[in-house]
Amino acid sequence: MGEDGNTSTFNTSYTNFFLIGFPGLQEWRPLLFLPLTFLYVTIISANALVIHTVVAQQSLHQPMYLLIALLLAVNVCAATAMMPKMLEGFVHYANPISLHGCLAQMFFIYFTLLLDYNLLLAMALDRYMAICHPLRYTDLMTSKLLGVLAILALTQSLGVAVPLVVLTSQARFCRTMVIPHFTCEYIALLSIACGDLTFNSRLGLAMRLVTVTFDLALLGASYTRIIYAAFRISSGGARAKALHTCGSHLLVILTIYLSGLSTSIVFRVAKTVSPDVQNLLSAIYLLLPGALNPVIYGVRTREIRQHVKKMFYSKKSAQEVRGKPERMQNMIVEGK
Repeated sequence: MGEDGNTSTFNTSYTNFFLIGFPGLQEWRPLLFLPLTFLYVTIISANALVIHTVVAQQSLHQPMYLLIALLLAVNVCAATAMMPKMLEGFVHYANPISLHGCLAQMFFIYFTLLLDYNLLLAMALDRYMAICHPLRYTDLMTSKLLGVLAILALTQSLGVAVPLVVLTSQARFCRTMVIPHFTCEYIALLSIACGDLTFNSRLGLAMRLVTVTFDLALLGASYTRIIYAAFRISSGGARAKALHTCGSHLLVILTIYLSGLSTSIVFRVAKTVSPDVQNLLSAIYLLLPGALNPVIYGVRTREIRQHVKKMFYSKKSAQEVRGKPERMQNMIVEGK
């Protein structure tokens, strides 16, 4: 047995690893800690602010806003699944992690990403009902249907994430203990595995293609009908509102799917791309939705934006009211 408890034979399969994200930036890694910590705090705060606004305001307890809050809650979980370990890696060059810890992190990363996709499908269905069948919207989009959609989203996400983790756990990791990545992505783990990995690679690619193709087909069909129905609305204000709302959803969809597809293509096709570029693309893919979604929905969704402004103004007014007696008391003491 070796010092780390791994069998020191040709059949070695490492059970402890070192995550080394951005290996080419060794001297600059400590300098990245503060901006990335600020990014993490910003992601948590911005998403939490919008979630709190939706939960606190009774008028926002509607399917569209509840789905937005769920999407942002998933963003918080996704960021928390990887960023603390990522930040630890910028403090310590060799960031240790066990195989079980790596598999757990990989599960939460892909589970939350798939939940993102499924919630976007649910939001597309909600907008389809609201714009194409406005008179029946309240009868169709019930709390029962939202519960069914949530169960389907969880089931489909588990159905993809669990097989990936189980398949990865059965691989032998004999090449090295060093994972040249800041997180335990599926492709990053396959890069240090040995043996015939054709099936693993093809299954991962097939799952990605089937999921993305199926999702994009449904999203494309839904939003084509939505946009067509929106242009047929006689009221100019209602038409503009419908297109504006759909624009927010489409912006989020493009952000998530395009960043994911570009990362997947680079990992599988561009073999000469440096690990630092791969790490950067993965960071954009994994963190961009959590950073942009609260901005897109918090700024572009008028009802949420108005309630956020009202909440801040009410707090400011309350502070001013509390401050007036103190100022009056000070003026009396000073004889003014």
